[in-house]
Amino acid sequence: MQNKRYWIGVASRDHVMHAVQGGFAQLCHGKQTPLKKMNTGDWIIYYSPKVDYKENIPHQKFTAIGKVIDDNVYQVDMGSNFFPYRRNIDFIPCEEILIHPLISKLSFIKSVKYWGYSFRFGYLEICEKDFKIIAESMVNVEKQGARGIFHQ
Repeated sequence: MQNKRYWIGVASRDHVMHAVQGGFAQLCHGKQTPLKKMNTGDWIIYYSPKVDYKENIPHQKFTAIGKVIDDNVYQVDMGSNFFPYRRNIDFIPCEEILIHPLISKLSFIKSVKYWGYSFRFGYLEICEKDFKIIAESMVNVEKQGARGIFHQ
């Protein structure tokens, strides 16, 4: 059995909400490579630097969390000769949270001053500790009994 891995995907909030509704992850404008690095049972948290892809209204929140549910990486026809790759994700109920209170607690952020630099490639792998810091802030553990789902 492979070790569980933890990921952050970077996308505008409007794109994340579309992915949550559809039960899929799409990264780096539909590239296949980041999705192929994931395995069944891995977790992904989305970070949204802005509200809408076409506008520059800042959001700076973690917006969704889910688990990779199979090994299928597939393409879809979005029209206009655009065929992005996707992966199936089981998203769980969560609250969007601002990144700012967590910046100094996350090991993948190397500079408090230039914290946004960590997200420049559109996705990144993070350690379990960082995942739990973010996930437990997004999911009300007592209310949803969610602590156990992160340990499966």
